[in-house]
Amino acid sequence: MKKSERLNQELIFLRDKYSFQLKELIAEFDISKRTALRDIQELEAMGLAYYTEPGRNGGYRLLNQSNLIPIYFNKKEVQAIFFALKALRVLSVTPFDESYARIQQKLFATMSPENQQDISNSLAVVHYHNVAPVGDVANLEIILNAILEEQVIQIHYTQYEDVHLQLQIYELFYRNGIWFTSAYNPDTQRWGTYRCDYMHDLKINPTKAPTLTLAELKTLQDQYESTYHNIPFKCRLTPFGKELFLKHSYPNMHLEMIDGVPYIVGGYNQAELAYMTHYLVSFGKHLTIEVPEQLKTSYLKQLQAMIAKY
Repeated sequence: MKKSERLNQELIFLRDKYSFQLKELIAEFDISKRTALRDIQELEAMGLAYYTEPGRNGGYRLLNQSNLIPIYFNKKEVQAIFFALKALRVLSVTPFDESYARIQQKLFATMSPENQQDISNSLAVVHYHNVAPVGDVANLEIILNAILEEQVIQIHYTQYEDVHLQLQIYELFYRNGIWFTSAYNPDTQRWGTYRCDYMHDLKINPTKAPTLTLAELKTLQDQYESTYHNIPFKCRLTPFGKELFLKHSYPNMHLEMIDGVPYIVGGYNQAELAYMTHYLVSFGKHLTIEVPEQLKTSYLKQLQAMIAKY
């Protein structure tokens, strides 16, 4: 470990401590007593405030413990932060009401002109492309706060029909240009997946109590996943089909290699037959359904309907 990196790790190590002994640094970072003493001197020069406590059980007592000096990043770590910010900019909407360009500008202000130019040169030749957002979403911050506060929300949901629902949301996730939530409906006591772009008029329902903890919601989700997708399926893939699957898949399925051949294996509910058929048709000649017969029949009907158009 380089010295600068070790000093940063030592700062992190000391962040939650009010006092420490020299032997703790020696053991944690596998360094000699001499190196540990030099590191303490350098940490002090960087702004770490402390005083020594003499005696057999003495050591170092930290001052202003809640205001430890900032962590320093090396050049590669700074580059990683900027690339992460650029990757996030492909999401037109996030749960955070912040401009990534503004965050980047603030970080740039802390860097030397030479480092700014190096970062700019790297960012100019690396690009991220993603599926364009399918629909507008304006409620992600409310949804995220409701998750963290374990609150029930009221929504007007318009995907299939206009309905008003009460949901306690467990998670928020982004897939193929769409923000989704996994949520529990306390009125129907059913689990479901909901698209955020079809959620309107979101309001926190303070009277809906008691709510479930995130751990309890996780248990409900696991139960739902193990029982709802009760029709097993298995599809053989070509090598290119495997690539297509890795680019676009769903939580109710996974990839298995059987005798060196890639397969999609999973389960679906009867209510999802049309969605499953539509998804599998997108693989074209790179997929063969092995089981069940119901899915094969639905798949062939879909192909026949497509052929009939020509």
